[in-house]
Amino acid sequence: MSTQRARVSLVTRTIAVVLLLNVDCTAEKEEDFEIKLCATHCGLRELSPGMFDNTPLLKVLNMSSNELSFIPDLSLKQLKILDLSNNLYTSYRIPSSFGYLTHLGTLSLGSIAAASVDYDDFEPLTNVSLHHLILGAGTQWRKYESGSLAKIKLLQKISLHASFCENFTMFENFLIDLNKTQAKSLRFISLFPDNCSVSGDPFKHLRTMPFIKNLTVENTWINSSFMEVFLKNVWLSPLYDISFVNITYNEDTPDGFQFHTINHTINLNSITFNGVNHYQYRYPTINMSFKAFSKLTDLKFSGTGMNILPCGVISTLPSLKTLDLSDNLLSESGFWWAHCPYSSAFPKLQHLYLSKNRFSSLSLISLKMKEIRTLVSLDLSFNSLVLDGDCSWSHQLIELSLGSNNLGNDVFKYLSSAFERINLSKTGITAVTQEDLSRFPRLTYLKLSSNSIQVLPEDLNMPSLINLFVDQNAITSISREALAGLPGLKTLNAGRNPFFCSCESYWLVTEFNKSLLMDWPLDYACSSPPSLAGRSLSEYKTSRLSCEAWLQAALALPVVIVVAAVVSLVFYKCDGIWYSKMLWVWIRMKRRGKQRCNKLNNLTFGYHAFISYSHQDSGWVDSQLVPSLEGSGFSLCVHERDFVPGEWIIDNIINCVESSYKTLFILSKHFVQSEWCNYELFFAQHRAISVQQDSLVFILLEPIPTDSLPKKFLKLRSLLRQQTYLEWPRDERKQQFFWANLKSMLHVADKSVVMKEVAEAISDTVHLLTDQV
Repeated sequence: MSTQRARVSLVTRTIAVVLLLNVDCTAEKEEDFEIKLCATHCGLRELSPGMFDNTPLLKVLNMSSNELSFIPDLSLKQLKILDLSNNLYTSYRIPSSFGYLTHLGTLSLGSIAAASVDYDDFEPLTNVSLHHLILGAGTQWRKYESGSLAKIKLLQKISLHASFCENFTMFENFLIDLNKTQAKSLRFISLFPDNCSVSGDPFKHLRTMPFIKNLTVENTWINSSFMEVFLKNVWLSPLYDISFVNITYNEDTPDGFQFHTINHTINLNSITFNGVNHYQYRYPTINMSFKAFSKLTDLKFSGTGMNILPCGVISTLPSLKTLDLSDNLLSESGFWWAHCPYSSAFPKLQHLYLSKNRFSSLSLISLKMKEIRTLVSLDLSFNSLVLDGDCSWSHQLIELSLGSNNLGNDVFKYLSSAFERINLSKTGITAVTQEDLSRFPRLTYLKLSSNSIQVLPEDLNMPSLINLFVDQNAITSISREALAGLPGLKTLNAGRNPFFCSCESYWLVTEFNKSLLMDWPLDYACSSPPSLAGRSLSEYKTSRLSCEAWLQAALALPVVIVVAAVVSLVFYKCDGIWYSKMLWVWIRMKRRGKQRCNKLNNLTFGYHAFISYSHQDSGWVDSQLVPSLEGSGFSLCVHERDFVPGEWIIDNIINCVESSYKTLFILSKHFVQSEWCNYELFFAQHRAISVQQDSLVFILLEPIPTDSLPKKFLKLRSLLRQQTYLEWPRDERKQQFFWANLKSMLHVADKSVVMKEVAEAISDTVHLLTDQV
């Protein structure tokens, strides 16, 4: 016993901890708290006093399937739902504290050890507005004191899970008390056991229960003789909805079910048979007229094993609007069988449910459904449909369900443009295009769940669509463009897809209106990258900068401008312009040197360069230019040193220009004032045009504005504008680049080209050139 008490104490403390951990601390108001506790199958036998003192806001408490020996005393004023079924208490006596549970709406009580109900058991519930009372644990009651349930003044619905046999007076008293509670809905579970012989009329009080509207008989055995008596009471009662769920029907009368019409209009609007097992190996015999069911609007025969439609019966129901024949064995030949005329059948039928049957031809179904002129909704899910030909649907039909049929991507071509609601879940669709969906301009509801769709088209244009279901597909992301064409969308279910936690899903996480996502965030998880696999998509965090290209460009442009400005400033301060010019001269020289290589192979020169300069610049020439070049192995022609004495100066100039690979002009203010320099420029230019292009090299010792040149140097002005020239820098570091560029120009003419011995042979031709000049 001590071990059991320790176990109960431990479980009690555990429940208390769970309660404390489930408090929603983010709620601002007391009514915003939603605390729930489920402690089933815990082996609880008793609860410590004051266990729930720290959780006064508890609203849902489920302590079913335990070993509680009595109904616990609870002081939870906010409690709405309490489940104490399947325990071991021996009495249904309610503690007095239940009288303060003014918000209690659903109460479930049941114990296999409680087989009697005493008069004062429900006294504390007198002033409680109980909506639903669930009573019993499937055992047969031995005692029910009349007036017990009548203590509950305000009760809307009762579910009784108890059996009565041989003592139907107790059940009659039970119905009398229910009438006093003004209950509107009754549900009887396992009311009569299989071996029970029903005698008398236990349901006769249904006739005198003006508040009763709904009656459900579930999990019980019903004979044909009992059905005759039961239906008579139903006929005379105010019931408008009756259901038989999972019943076993047996014909214990030789002629089956025989019912003679009563001269009284029946009030029934809805009849449901959901799960009927036949005890005999033949179709049941039913002999009754259905003409009296003029008000019947809803009829359901589900799970009855029907393979032939009793169309003669159904065709007499003038007000029938909803017919549910799901979960049967119907096919095209059984639904439209030859012995049944359909000219007047289903005069007002609007909703037809044929799911979980054996239909196969979609084209035949579409053609036959035109005969039901008022039909607006058709359910063909869970069949074996094939696309066997063109379909011709009625324009009145606006809702179609083809779920769980292997139809493929072509199914859209077989549907009507008048459809407003389409269910294509689990139909083997792998791709959806705008062309497919543009066929349905009036579509408001589209269900594509449980397919293999990988992407939603970005060119969607369906302004009328309100509800879209694409959950359980292969979609990795939903783009902003895909939903931009759905302005009327109010519900989107896209959970249980393998989403990529990347920038593709960034806008869905941060910007999309989550109130449209009915399954957010529980059904949205990352599948990639592997480091985030399994994590909720709502927890995926990334910066807007890393995902918005325009924002990256907007921030990068100023940075690029600033960096470019800084680089340009440093480039200018470090004389980058001058170095660039020198590099360009060197590159052009290398490129042109290769182009002239073949021409120069047939020519020989006596000097690498002829120096043309003003006498007043001889100091720089003698101290800088000549020592630097001749020290590097170049041969230079300097007029003060290399002119032939006794010859005309003009002849010397021509001979030197012609026998030199290059002509170097040392430009300065003194150069443009020299007459002989002008002659040398003229002859060198003439040679450049007739013999060797690009043989002129200009070295600028000091800045000379081209606009300040004399008129006799107009050609020099144009040459300086067209040709690259070298500037003599004052900075010693820059002078190294100057000499490197100048020497590279002269290196093209190597020693095999420049030979002084040939210069003498060339001098013989000078007279001819002089005569021409």
